[in-house]
Amino acid sequence: MRKKQLTDVEVTNQRVLVRVDFNVPKDRDGYITDDTRIRATLPTINHLRQKKARTILLSHLGRPGGQIVESLRLGSVARRLEELLDAPVHYIEDSDWASVRTRLASVKPGEVALLENIRFHPGEARNDAEMARILASLGDIFVNDAFGVSHRAHASNVGVARLLPSVAGLLLTHEVSMISRAIDDPERPFVALIGGAKVSDKIGVLKNLLFLADVVLVGGGMANTFLLSQGHSMGLSLVEEDKLEEARAILEQALELGRHLVLPEDLVVAAEFSPAAARQTVPVDAVPDDWSALDIGEKTVATFVAHIAGARTVVWNGPVGVFEMELFAEGTEAMAVAVAKCPGTTIVGGGDSIAALEKLGLTEGITHISTGGGASLEFLEGKELPGIAALDDAESQGG
Repeated sequence: MRKKQLTDVEVTNQRVLVRVDFNVPKDRDGYITDDTRIRATLPTINHLRQKKARTILLSHLGRPGGQIVESLRLGSVARRLEELLDAPVHYIEDSDWASVRTRLASVKPGEVALLENIRFHPGEARNDAEMARILASLGDIFVNDAFGVSHRAHASNVGVARLLPSVAGLLLTHEVSMISRAIDDPERPFVALIGGAKVSDKIGVLKNLLFLADVVLVGGGMANTFLLSQGHSMGLSLVEEDKLEEARAILEQALELGRHLVLPEDLVVAAEFSPAAARQTVPVDAVPDDWSALDIGEKTVATFVAHIAGARTVVWNGPVGVFEMELFAEGTEAMAVAVAKCPGTTIVGGGDSIAALEKLGLTEGITHISTGGGASLEFLEGKELPGIAALDDAESQGG
């Protein structure tokens, strides 16, 4: 990555603003149910503590829409961070900037502060210049360690990065390195498994992967649109009729490039979406008119697993069925097992894909689990992520 990194700058006794992604899931009682994103940033935070920096963390939680939402406060995140660091964290729950500045004055070298949900401020999402200026006044150096929001141009990543010396954190550097390897120099065969509900969400990444991967496996609701574009009746299944031409164009491009784009050959269909639904497995050309496709069938599972087993690089993003309901989770869980067993490099992004791995206790078998679903997709699409582009360029080597 041709951007300055945390190890390139002197941080001792400096006020270091760090954009992190602590957007973690919580249950109805407010308890954190998965602290993966907090743990992922610990190397950067501990590096700064060891170097005696004054670390000031910026994060969001949920989508409060620029207003204070009590259930989206970061108090539980601060408590969990304290447990993981085994050290106090200055949790600054004020949203008034004068109060924030006063509280930060007590943060000593080697200590850590966490500001309240940055999206409580309406200027965050619109990358407001005044908010960026206020944030920049709180620090001497800016570190982006939030890969998961680097595809957004917000005040707390892009705005502030343009006003302070700005570098990539250890997590961000690792994310970019791992995904870049898959894009730039993958071991082959390179198999991409792309699922999810809508083709429209992943048209760009599918088009780019046709140039990168040897095999592209397509599952989930988005596969329905491809099947419909081939003339198969999909009953009451989720389809995007306005994307049929684009689906056909992608299939044609795959043929022209000599790439293998693999669609389901059978589907698990149901009369309704409920835990008690009647279901059956049918070929893709035999979906009943009043039923919906909600998972891939056994033959498709076997085909997908065979491609994954023979791969040297696998990128997986998105479930191949309606994973949130146990009745239709079998296909996605089979993909999780196959990817974890693959002997090659495996990279997984997207909440449902990761959830399937965690449910089955398979995360240790994955080479890299990305903390950014949307960001990793845009990176795979070949887009420049604004949160990374705004960081200082690394000094060129040699003359």
